[in-house]
Amino acid sequence: MTRFSIVAIAALVLLSAMAMPVQAQEEESVESESNVIVDVVLPVSLAFIMFSLGIGLTIEDFALIFREPKAFGVGIVNQMVVLPLMGFAVATGAGLEGELAVGLIILACCPGGVTSNIITKLAKGDTALSISYTAVVSVVTVITLPIIVGLSMDHFMDGASADFEVLSLGAQMFVLTALPVAIGMGVRSYRPDTADAMESGVSRAAAVLFVIIVLAAIASEWDTLMDNIGTLGPAVVGLNVIMLTIGYQSAKLLDLEAVRATTVAIESGIQNASVGITVGGLIMAPAAGETLSTLSLPSGVYGVLMYLVIAPFLFWRRSVAIAESE
Repeated sequence: MTRFSIVAIAALVLLSAMAMPVQAQEEESVESESNVIVDVVLPVSLAFIMFSLGIGLTIEDFALIFREPKAFGVGIVNQMVVLPLMGFAVATGAGLEGELAVGLIILACCPGGVTSNIITKLAKGDTALSISYTAVVSVVTVITLPIIVGLSMDHFMDGASADFEVLSLGAQMFVLTALPVAIGMGVRSYRPDTADAMESGVSRAAAVLFVIIVLAAIASEWDTLMDNIGTLGPAVVGLNVIMLTIGYQSAKLLDLEAVRATTVAIESGIQNASVGITVGGLIMAPAAGETLSTLSLPSGVYGVLMYLVIAPFLFWRRSVAIAESE
């Protein structure tokens, strides 16, 4: 590993250490303040995952916005407008309450991330378009997620947003998501050889961290999950299925070709669970004796169940694409 790459990763760790949970800072509980998982491990892991995304991006990936405005526009509307609205509808319809309902809204506000890019590639979709979505949404959610989550807390948690600082969470999200992406892009732009050498190893490490984060979220809130699995499981799966369907059908309605419709569907229906898990901890410290916040649980469950939903869709679109190419 070169000196430049070591400096870049060290910068990520320092930036992550600056982003402390919004409400955990205000809690007097010693357990909350000393929760290394929430205060250190999750922020650093998320920053590294976003860095792994950025190291594969270039400015050219953003230019697709202007070359393919219709394809890009429908996907952005689905992700930024339709998805949060569907999250609210599903949370209400499924009877989710309090922190679990807000946790689902947090998930609905998250970008797609590297996972959606990989799934798009496997499904024979437009990978360049997928990367453009991820790049733009990862930046925009720094603004939109805190606002929408604040409104959802006010609705589902009886005014709990009174102690919720939108600007503070936005700043923390910038440090943990947008800034690591920018650092990764900087490495790619100024040290392309270093980026090429790092990319494979960084991507593998990010994948391992993603799995660890998801499993940790589920394990730490196992009792809560078992008490609510009858409503939370169907809610998470339902949101996934609804958005995959809306994504694909909206693209076809606008006469986009199948390869782009596949991409729009995946970007509309796949969210970055690691962002949701980390944001849950930033907003609300875990209860005494718990490792992670209940706000993180919907994203943890989603991180597992989404593969069961996306697998049939991926197989269908891949099979069709292969058949059409023969």
